[in-house]
Amino acid sequence: MAENYQKQLIELLDLPLKEEHSLLKPFIKRLKIYQDSLFMFLEHDFVPPDNNGSERAIRNAKVKTKVSGQFKSLENAQIFAILRSVVDTLIKNNEPILPNLKIIAKFRAE
Repeated sequence: MAENYQKQLIELLDLPLKEEHSLLKPFIKRLKIYQDSLFMFLEHDFVPPDNNGSERAIRNAKVKTKVSGQFKSLENAQIFAILRSVVDTLIKNNEPILPNLKIIAKFRAE
């Protein structure tokens, strides 16, 4: 199935471009570079068709900086990133958040 789409994509990318669409040249060039990977999600079930997971992963940090304006120090930004990463990993693995954070805090205190 992906091979058919791949073939159609190659045919489309090889069509001549009208002058009024010249702004598309960089986009077409990029599609040609990555054409082997564009339909990977059709061949492998574990590959998502979008990057929503990545967007969701950075959303919390972006909201934090928008609400408060910035982190007050690099150390605070790093702590936030570590905690957010741990929480996101727990969520992805369907693990309870609070009990696991308590375990981490206990080890940190020792």
